Amino acid sequence: MLLKEGQFRNPSGCAVTGVIDRSGKSMSGEGMIEAISVMHDRSNGLGGGFAGYGIYPHYKDFYAFHLFYDGNTARADTEKFLTRHFEIVYSSEIQTRKIPSVKDEPLIFRYFLAPLPQKLANSHLDEREYVARCVNRVNAGIEGAYVFSCGKDMGIFKGVGYPEDIGRFYRLEEYEGYAWTCHGRYPTNTPGWWGGAHPFGLLDFSVVHNGEISSYDANRRYIEMFGYKCTLQTDTEVITYIIDYLVRKQGLSLEETAHVIAASFWRTIREKEEETREQETLLRRMFPSLLVTGPFSIILGFTGGLMALNDRLKLRSVVCAEKGDKCYIASEESAIRRIEPDLDRVFSPAGGEPVIFKLYDQQGGRA
Repeated sequence: MLLKEGQFRNPSGCAVTGVIDRSGKSMSGEGMIEAISVMHDRSNGLGGGFAGYGIYPHYKDFYAFHLFYDGNTARADTEKFLTRHFEIVYSSEIQTRKIPSVKDEPLIFRYFLAPLPQKLANSHLDEREYVARCVNRVNAGIEGAYVFSCGKDMGIFKGVGYPEDIGRFYRLEEYEGYAWTCHGRYPTNTPGWWGGAHPFGLLDFSVVHNGEISSYDANRRYIEMFGYKCTLQTDTEVITYIIDYLVRKQGLSLEETAHVIAASFWRTIREKEEETREQETLLRRMFPSLLVTGPFSIILGFTGGLMALNDRLKLRSVVCAEKGDKCYIASEESAIRRIEPDLDRVFSPAGGEPVIFKLYDQQGGRA
């Protein structure tokens, strides 16, 4: 079965880091492995993971499903389901290397898929909703199978171990992408297991998170009203679904989404200029159950960019930096300087203030 290494409660740690080249130039995963290794003591070996964007250029028009399987029965059941709903363009076991500290790994497979046109038409859903519902059906309905990545031209790689070991395990130095994120886990309230490692993903969204969500129950109850299922034994999962719901289903911008998740206090809103005050008041009143409370810092990955966000009281650290076309985000400045010692700019965003870095072609040219 998928590894669950007991019930642990340890002091909070965790590390997050990310990089994007706004020109779209590709970088190997080696840099993220180096950066996260500096923050080794923030993890305890119970979870590490990476997300890479632009890593599948030859299959960029297809959904890349990454799956964990308990065994071949779960694999056979899942492949039967996928064949009924998708054209499988290519599939293979994800190539890994043996790392002594990475143990009891499940079967790990990759599929490049396109929805079957007739199935999609009969569903009366748009393509992304069709894919999201199929992912939910696999994760909730097929025992021993878990889709942990399902976006286009991106992929999540995660497991139980220190993050630098997980990176070597997946041979990420052999992949190249324009953006990467990484997480080192120190579980506090939930077990360390392969599915519970970060990043968490849905379609092209991926989230790495340091902290603890005290509003989890309220957030979960609300978001599950809209078809999402929180089954992965960690509070971070709900953040991914909140972002997907607000951006994809409600049409909010990333800035507006940040003002829902890390909304300002009412007294702070009252002091803002009229236009801003009205907008943030509306968002707080529309989505009160999606305010995320407790200490947190997150990095959101999406097609064409990264967003950093911490809680409104800034109870978890996040540092941003720039060097030429590259932008960096990390829990500690030391992780950034490990891979880029000479930076043009270093800054720490205020609590609840989103920092969004996008490819130049998505923001109207070079900054």
